[in-house]
Amino acid sequence: MSTWSPDVLGAGYESRALTVPGDDRPVTLVRYTASTRTDTTRPAVLYVHGFVDYFFQAHVAEHLAAAGYPFYAVDLRGYGRSLREGDDPTNVPPIHAHAADLDAATRAVREEGHDRIVLLGHSTGGLIASLWASARPGAVAGLVLNSPWVDLNRGWFDRVVTTRLLRGIGVAAPRARVSALGGDYATAMHRDHDGEWAFDLRWKPDAAFPVRAGWLNSVRRAHARLARGLSLDVPVLVATSDRTSPGRTREENTTTDSVLNVRHMWSRAPRLGEDVQVEIIPGGAHDLALSPAPAREQYLKTVTNWLDSRF
Repeated sequence: MSTWSPDVLGAGYESRALTVPGDDRPVTLVRYTASTRTDTTRPAVLYVHGFVDYFFQAHVAEHLAAAGYPFYAVDLRGYGRSLREGDDPTNVPPIHAHAADLDAATRAVREEGHDRIVLLGHSTGGLIASLWASARPGAVAGLVLNSPWVDLNRGWFDRVVTTRLLRGIGVAAPRARVSALGGDYATAMHRDHDGEWAFDLRWKPDAAFPVRAGWLNSVRRAHARLARGLSLDVPVLVATSDRTSPGRTREENTTTDSVLNVRHMWSRAPRLGEDVQVEIIPGGAHDLALSPAPAREQYLKTVTNWLDSRF
């Protein structure tokens, strides 16, 4: 396990590589250093990013730190900081494999002296965090889910028939390209295209990104597991935009959920556990933290208000 080093986010941020048994690909833990050295009884927050993504939302770390919460983030195997030279960024592990990543990350956070941890999962990260917490009762104090991916944002045929076909294709030809994630959303967000945010386009590309059969099959299995009910034993906050759109314009990409269906999130939320609070952010983007003001501020305030009320 490596030591802390200066992070790509610059002053105030450090990162270190963590190892996962049986895999030479690293997991990367990031910390907002000032927050983690504060003497506090409040739980640490561990951020888990989504698909084709990595942690770059420094304003989230700094907002939570100002409210008294030590902040960490993890770049999962196959993503962002955890990519090595020569790695194929489209060859990401199946969803269930990231349980080992969260094992490593939470263990490292606890070794820093934080007995309680709240996972903050965005999109696919919300799905990963929910399943991991369900499989490890008592491992975390709570969950914050930012637009969690709980079902396929497609019609009945793809959600039922195509999903059944994936079971065979995912095993026989896991690298087969079955779909692609468009780049319009990332383009609308990036500063080079008149968006508000600077992020590394190697790690969060503004071009179509292939979706492989094996990976999508693992996602659909995870969706089915969540649909049966997870019985989480910790409080959960689910935050979503107020509407979904096709994302045909920059405005749609920045002020609606142009990636997932918010109604799926609302209907699945009660299946997470008995203590689930849903908060709707009008004008929120898919990543609510990247929404334009005032939706962004409302989301961040909603998170800290919920944390303050529960911890």
